[in-house]
Amino acid sequence: MDLLDYGMTILFTGFNPSVISGQTGHHYANPTNRFWKILFQSGLTKRLVRPEEDRTLLADGYGFTNIVHRPTKDASEITKQEYAAGRIELTDKIRKYKPGIVCFVGKGVYLQYKGIKKAPWGFQAEPLIEGVEEFAAPSSSGLVRMTTAEISAIYKELAICTAKRN
Repeated sequence: MDLLDYGMTILFTGFNPSVISGQTGHHYANPTNRFWKILFQSGLTKRLVRPEEDRTLLADGYGFTNIVHRPTKDASEITKQEYAAGRIELTDKIRKYKPGIVCFVGKGVYLQYKGIKKAPWGFQAEPLIEGVEEFAAPSSSGLVRMTTAEISAIYKELAICTAKRN
């Protein structure tokens, strides 16, 4: 289900696919997930993209993956073993494709990737892979208590940075 290419501006990395994303083969396909709305509101996309259009964003430099590939109803179902294996696989993908930025869609994804206990929102000070910036963002899941506007404001920092690069 990965959507990857060399030269990506941003690699969006989630926990794992929802059951609906697993069934449809499209990222952030659960109707309660706010990902596509957040991208639009933050300025990362020019229009509201639908989940079934996720592949078209590769042309805009946006790729998609997850730290764990098994679909679940909730990220709490992911095991420590799955995270450990996913961390290795994700690191290998990032080294191979060398995106400019990895945006972790959920601070918990970032914490699992780095093996740390806490991190601020936004760009991180010490990237694991040289030349690849790391950005910790809130999860877009409807289960997250932050408002869509609050989450979009954090993603706006990412939009501003990518606009400066282009």
